[in-house]
Amino acid sequence: MLKEILLRLAVYPAAFFLLTLVVLWSVIRPPKITARQSPEDYHLPSEDVTLVTQDGLKLSGWFIPKEGTQDSVKRAIIIIHGYPVEKGDMLGIAAQLHPDFDLLLFDLRYFGKSEGIYTTLGIKERLDLYSALDFLQLRGYQHIGVFGFSLGGAVALLTAAEDHRIDAVAGYAVFSDVKTLGEETYSRFWIFKKPLVGSMLIWARLLFGESPAVVSPVNAAKKVHVPVFLIHTRQDEQISITHGERLMDALGHNDKSEFYFPDQGLHGETPVDFYQRVNHFFQD
Repeated sequence: MLKEILLRLAVYPAAFFLLTLVVLWSVIRPPKITARQSPEDYHLPSEDVTLVTQDGLKLSGWFIPKEGTQDSVKRAIIIIHGYPVEKGDMLGIAAQLHPDFDLLLFDLRYFGKSEGIYTTLGIKERLDLYSALDFLQLRGYQHIGVFGFSLGGAVALLTAAEDHRIDAVAGYAVFSDVKTLGEETYSRFWIFKKPLVGSMLIWARLLFGESPAVVSPVNAAKKVHVPVFLIHTRQDEQISITHGERLMDALGHNDKSEFYFPDQGLHGETPVDFYQRVNHFFQD
């Protein structure tokens, strides 16, 4: 009897730990959502480009030059999509910024037409953004801003803490850290949510080489000194406003940071003055 009990005590935790790997795998390999939109649908001139990351992945991108005479100082904005969509989902904001800026949109690893076995939730996506910065630098751009939605905003903050080629960051519905987001997402599992997320983070560290609990937007924000503009609706049902508030606290040292937390709007819904505010931020 005692032997059977001890065996169960050993088997059940091991089975649970293996189950968390399956859950993590479903998170980092979600069904891909294709926007099925192209720059032509928005009457935007574009060039298909391929970015190559430091770890050898090829990423699909669109370079969208603004029309008319180029400024003496070349400025561009990199636009990064969220999870689990692709670059076509960001053409709406691209169309709003296009009159004033050259733009570069690309699919993060795994998503869209880019290579990659899985997403790393921001860890290795920093390499994706590095490759976009390399591309623009080779084309002579001296001032580069980054706009990111959700995961894209997290990648922007993580990279801005390390790469000084980024002059400004704007983010919409950015999560503060994967651990908190995971515990909120799996809150229905009650007392099991913390061991579930904790085990998933252990697997993530083994797969990614770094822990998303450590390499997090909220930690990166403490090291970012360039202008930052964060937008987060208080009605967001997927990434709660507490994430925006935590990021605001982390950016307390940065007197060039701005925040807009409107009351209305679900995840991904843009406030009425959204485009105007983002454009004005990058113009400054």
